[in-house]
Order: sequence, then C-alpha cells, then structure tokens
Amino acid sequence: MSTTYAAGRSGPLLATLALAFLTAVPGSAQARCDDTTGLTLPDGFCAELVAEVPGARHITVAPNGDIFVAVRNTVRRGASGRERVPGGVVALRDTDGDGHADVQERFGDDGGTGIWLDGEWLYFAPDDRVLRYHIPPGSLRPDGPAEVIVSGLPAGTSHSAKSIVVADGWVYVNIGGPSNACQAQARTQGSPGLDPCPQLERRGGIWRFSTARTNQTQDDGERFATGLRNVVALGWNAGTGSLFGVQHGRDSLHELFPDLFTEEQRVEKPSEEFVLIERGDDFGWPYCYHDPETGRKVLAPEYGGDGHEVGRCADKKMPLVGFPAHWAPNGLTFYHGDQFPPEYRGGAFIAFHGSWNRAPAPQAGYNVVFQPMDGDRPAGDWVVFADGFAGENVSPGGARHRPSGVAVGPDGSLYVSDDRGGAIFRIRWAGR
Repeated sequence: MSTTYAAGRSGPLLATLALAFLTAVPGSAQARCDDTTGLTLPDGFCAELVAEVPGARHITVAPNGDIFVAVRNTVRRGASGRERVPGGVVALRDTDGDGHADVQERFGDDGGTGIWLDGEWLYFAPDDRVLRYHIPPGSLRPDGPAEVIVSGLPAGTSHSAKSIVVADGWVYVNIGGPSNACQAQARTQGSPGLDPCPQLERRGGIWRFSTARTNQTQDDGERFATGLRNVVALGWNAGTGSLFGVQHGRDSLHELFPDLFTEEQRVEKPSEEFVLIERGDDFGWPYCYHDPETGRKVLAPEYGGDGHEVGRCADKKMPLVGFPAHWAPNGLTFYHGDQFPPEYRGGAFIAFHGSWNRAPAPQAGYNVVFQPMDGDRPAGDWVVFADGFAGENVSPGGARHRPSGVAVGPDGSLYVSDDRGGAIFRIRWAGR
C-alpha cells in the first residue's frame, strides 16, 4: 500500500526552482520574453499562444514539433438554431519558427478527449471508442481511414470522456463511473449506495486493450484497475515505465448528508487523488474516499460511513498525493526534457480544469501544478507552476481559459490546452 503525502500549495520549492533557473543561465533571459498571455509563471519562464482551437481537449506532440489536438464536439448558434459542430483531430504546424502555428489541418468527424502518438500511429478516443490513424513521418494528415481498436465503450451519461495512454503494446483507457457514489437514487439526500455497485462491472476503472488487434469490444479487454471514479488525467512515466492518474473525487457530502458534513467539510473533501496504477489495484470507489484531514481512506456515507470510519477501506490502495477537493484534474504528463532545470526532470505536470462546487469558498484550480518525483515516488511538496488561466472571474462560466491537457514537446517546452477559450499555450524557459 502506498504512503499518502501531505499536499503543499506553495513554499520554498517554487523559489528554489526559480532561483536555480535564474542562476543557471547568465543574464536576464526573462527580458527577452514577450509574454502577453496573462499567465503567472516562475521567474525565468514565459508563455506564448501557439494557436486557438475551439473545443481543444488533450494534446500530443510529434518529434518534429507538430501538435495534434483532440477536439470535442461543440454547439454553435446558426440560422436554424443550435447546431452541432463535430470535433475530431486538429494538427498544428509552425512553418516559420515564430512560435505560432500558421498551418492547421483537421480530420475525423466525431469529437473526443484522449489522444496519443505512438510512432507513426495516432490514437484518438471519442467517448465510445478508440481509433487509430496512420500518420506518415512529417505529415499532418493520415494516409488512410481510421482503424477501430475498440468500440462500444460505455458513454452517453456523465463522465463519458475517454482518456488514453499507449505503451508497451497496450492501450489503457479510462472508463469513468457515471455517478457520484453509485446511489440507489442518484442525487437524492440520504440515498444508500448499491452494494455491490453494478457500475463497476463496466465503468469506474482503467481497462486495457492490445494494440495488435482491431475491432475489439470491451469484453476483449482487461479491467486493469478498479475503484477509480474518473481518471481524465491519465499519464505514462516513460522514465520508469509506469501508469499514473489523478482522479476526480466525489461531490456533495454536505448536500446529501447534511447531518454528517458541514458546508466547510464539503468544500475541502475529498481529495483529488494522484495515484500509481498497477495491475489489479482497487482504489475503493464508490465505497471509499480519501480524507485529506486524516490522510486516510474512509467509508462513504452511502455505505454507512460517518466521515471517520475506515471499515472496508483499510485495504484499498492509497494515493501518493491528495490534491485539493474539486479542482478537477484533466491532464497529466511527466517531464523528461532537458530545457527546464534538473529539478523538474522526472516530475509530473497536472492540468486542473477548475472547480464549480467549492461555494461558499472561492472557486479554485484553473491552473497547472508541478509535483516533483523521484522515480515513481513524490519527492517533495507540489507547487502551482502556472496560474492566471481563468482571469478575474474564477468560475466555470466566467473563466477565460480552463486547462485541459498537457504535453512536452521535443525541445522540452510544456504545452497546455484549454477547452474553454480554445487556446494552446507553450511554456518555455525564456533563454531557449
């Protein structure tokens, strides 16, 4: 069982990292950075707007620097009313080296979230399937139709977005649970949870499928790990060959059980869990959640818990880190580039989409966090690396940008996608 580490919101690490960077390169490189994005970054870093892609979700970057963006379906107002705008994949290229993509190519006729480039194969995940396109080296478009790796995945209800990782001959797929805690009556005060939870048969975990087969169904795959409510932020640590995720914790403790939980407790509980995902793991959802106050997994009130009892949760796998409640982790990548200073190498960058339900406290998240790592273990407290995405109105409807995906480019730059404003940002050390 993993150890739970206390979360750190700020502190000496950020100052140490910034100081190391400023002293590593002679002169003030920050003066050479024309950053007009409005983002707040450590000294020595800058951001630039690469492109605007409405509906951008996850991103992946090719060895030549081309960017492939997963785009969700959107809706616009047309002459005949509200019209569906199909998503797909948008490929971006900067042909003149000015940092801005001047070429865009679009393909696919359905939107999705997950995207992953594995050699010449681009994997893309709409809500109910995983597709694969062959992309010749140097091309922005596939040279043929998509292959279907797996279809018929559960979708159509909440938490239907499919995030993916492709590694070692497998496609790992997040299939989120469609409820808060598998209640008998959803969103009903005091409703008990179904026990056993039938949703775990098809959802609430990570499934994996062979890359050597096409036209698979869910039954052809393996339930690799279970008890995970929704792991939109799914990532692979290439330095250790390990799968990680950050899951969306449950909601509504106070609303559903006002006699057990105060409004303040609902704001701060439960944790968004950063987890190492290994074959056969059970993280406890919907029966359990991680309490940041005690650092333990405790029994959910739908299953007889009172906010303190551990019970059947004693043998569930613990998170490596508990992040603040309701920040909504949506993207995860590990840094193995050489542009950032050594302190960042091997660490995790996590894109938080931002909360909607922390009232009466201010909404929060809407940022990119850095978690230092030593192999597969945390190596210190996390820090907010990039902030200011939301702007002055930090709320789902008022935010300018909401981070959705993160990826590292071949030059070591960090790319961040935004599904609110459609921005694709590049964050770099100003001297490179």
